[in-house]
Amino acid sequence: MIDHLLHFDLSALGIGYGTILLFALLIALLLTGIPLAFVTLLVALIFALGWFGPMAVPLITSRVYSFVSSFVFVSVPMFVMMAALLDRSGIARDLFEAMKLVGGRMRGAVAVQTIFVSVILAAMSGIIGGEIVLLGLLALPQMIRQGYDRKLAIGVICAGGSLGTMVPPSIVLIIYGLTANVSIGDLFTSAFIPGFMLAAFYVLYVIIRVKLNPELAPVPEPDDRPWSEKLKLLKGIVLPVLVIGFVLGSIYGGIASVTEASALGVAGVMLSTLIRGELTLSMLKGAALQTLGTCGMIVWIGIGASALVGVFNLMGGIDFVSGLLMGVSDTPIVVILTMMAILFFLGMFLDWVGIALLTMPIFVPIVKDLGYDPVWFGVVFAMNMQVSFLSPPFGPAAFYLKSVAPKDISLGEIFRSLLPFICIQIVAVGLLVAFPAITGH
Repeated sequence: MIDHLLHFDLSALGIGYGTILLFALLIALLLTGIPLAFVTLLVALIFALGWFGPMAVPLITSRVYSFVSSFVFVSVPMFVMMAALLDRSGIARDLFEAMKLVGGRMRGAVAVQTIFVSVILAAMSGIIGGEIVLLGLLALPQMIRQGYDRKLAIGVICAGGSLGTMVPPSIVLIIYGLTANVSIGDLFTSAFIPGFMLAAFYVLYVIIRVKLNPELAPVPEPDDRPWSEKLKLLKGIVLPVLVIGFVLGSIYGGIASVTEASALGVAGVMLSTLIRGELTLSMLKGAALQTLGTCGMIVWIGIGASALVGVFNLMGGIDFVSGLLMGVSDTPIVVILTMMAILFFLGMFLDWVGIALLTMPIFVPIVKDLGYDPVWFGVVFAMNMQVSFLSPPFGPAAFYLKSVAPKDISLGEIFRSLLPFICIQIVAVGLLVAFPAITGH
């Protein structure tokens, strides 16, 4: 009897009010502090029982199975493992020291070299978090000691450390590819130029800022070390470049799939740490536990989001939201910009994994109906997620840096330092929307 009443009450609302209730319940539960994965699963269960009755529950499990059984998903723990090993090795430190030779006597050289190191680390692991912490420990003290403007130093570290979202092999692109059912290899190829374009924008911004205001960054002290020492430092670049060559070269060369290339990457990083004499059982154990924690979070969010989207689809919700979005304007680009605005707003409050898994099943069919390439949209989505990593109030990049920054650097100062870089990212999103050819589509 209770089941019948619940079923009648929810389905009698109609899809419009049902959608409002679903999202209101989702937000209310998130505000209580319950993790996103459990909130989405709970809301999915409530609406499955309330809208369709107990017979709908097996449909949730079938949706979840289709998500977690994808072979490409194996690449996610592999790339996370690469990042975890990098966190524990001295590869990033030696790479940072070696890149000092690149900047020379240029004003703002340490800031520019930090961005270069960020690109190399992003191309090795594909995730953020660890990169920002590493750079916060390596680059921030150096820049503060040399007299760099604190806001410039903070912005460079957070923005550069977030490049793993865009630079292949990006975990964001892998999750998008799984959700949107598009080739991850094509996504990597399409994101290659936009990722380096964004890094180039950061470098140009630093160079222009310090040119206009030389007080923001000093000229480095002359490097009096003999060439023999400098050549030894350059060895720090060799191993990372080889790992990147193995991973991306095998993907772009058609030698290996993304999953196989991720395994090559883990083997490459492990071999690098072995050559350096850093590979120990405790290091492997720590990296494995970190990988389990990160991937467990991604899987649980995926399970909850897949279940919720599946129930919402059965309710007719996806068709309802599609109708709303398509009704915004007859001009396709306006619909795309509306989606970007929704993603930007969600990025202020939700993790990128949840955003991808909740919105892409709704947005990607609309993108296809509008005549756009889903691969191009995936690159635009990843660039939009770049903005979410820096955006207040919950921009994760700021919290990662705060965990290792000096105590006198407040969270408020970090977020204020990120504003120019958020503007650069929004410009990059605009360029990708205005000129899809940048992605090759």
